[in-house]
Amino acid sequence: MATKDAIKIPDFIANPVTAGREDRYETVMIDVPKVLKSWQMSLFSYEWMLPDGRIKDVGELPEKEQPKRAEIEDKISSGTTLEMPILGIGLMDNIEIGSGRATFLTLAAHGVHTMPVHIPKSNQSEFKAFIVKT
Repeated sequence: MATKDAIKIPDFIANPVTAGREDRYETVMIDVPKVLKSWQMSLFSYEWMLPDGRIKDVGELPEKEQPKRAEIEDKISSGTTLEMPILGIGLMDNIEIGSGRATFLTLAAHGVHTMPVHIPKSNQSEFKAFIVKT
């Protein structure tokens, strides 16, 4: 089964993609299950997600995605700090994972329900329903 017992949320650092462009991004805590439901409409979700919305086990992933998942699994096991994923809005008004897809989906497969991510400041209103209220 793809979903395991929830793990402790690891420590995160800013994604290097945002370096020098910090004025264009903000960091928010998002609701992972809500994001997954939206991302399921992505043209790229089939690589990591089954039609019923479950995240694939490592062996079910395409060969090129398996090493990415293994790398994140190793980082989780060793307690290595992870780069925050970057989310955006796709052509079909669904959430897209722009960078850090393996990180986001591996943690989701482990049952993590909230996670810090970067979003474009220009998309703040589109993300309101996905941001965890604190």
